[in-house]
Amino acid sequence: MSQDPENLRKAVKEHGEKLAKLGMNLGEIQFSYKIEEKTSKDYWQNRIDDFKKYHQKALEYYNQVYAMMNLVNKEESQMFLLRTSKFRQLAVTLIEIMEKIKENPSIIDHKDKQQSQWSREIKNEIIEHSNKCLRHEMDMNSLFREFYEKQLKKMIE
Repeated sequence: MSQDPENLRKAVKEHGEKLAKLGMNLGEIQFSYKIEEKTSKDYWQNRIDDFKKYHQKALEYYNQVYAMMNLVNKEESQMFLLRTSKFRQLAVTLIEIMEKIKENPSIIDHKDKQQSQWSREIKNEIIEHSNKCLRHEMDMNSLFREFYEKQLKKMIE
């Protein structure tokens, strides 16, 4: 915190306002990581499109979180940036899995008793990666809330 405290407070407040706006936009998108056993290509294409839209807005949000944290604590902000990068990687993998399901939607059908080993693996992968993405986001949000409470709240008030 080598900046003038008043300028720093203003900068944090500005970042906070941008963050609040992005958070509202993100909340409007309403993506759910819950996996539905839908077997239409259209459903999976829409799901992929929805997730890409959500992921793009989430990255904007987390990059804004990083910028805000970076004003106050460079070390912790760098760690958060690494988490954002991991979120991006998890999302790319999730999209790849959804693409596989879109190409062969019967993979996800629990009623199909003749599923191949490959189909079962893909089905397990989508569940596992959806859960990983969800947990990772929850961890990132918790980390930021903690950071906010400890280092930003008193500065803004």
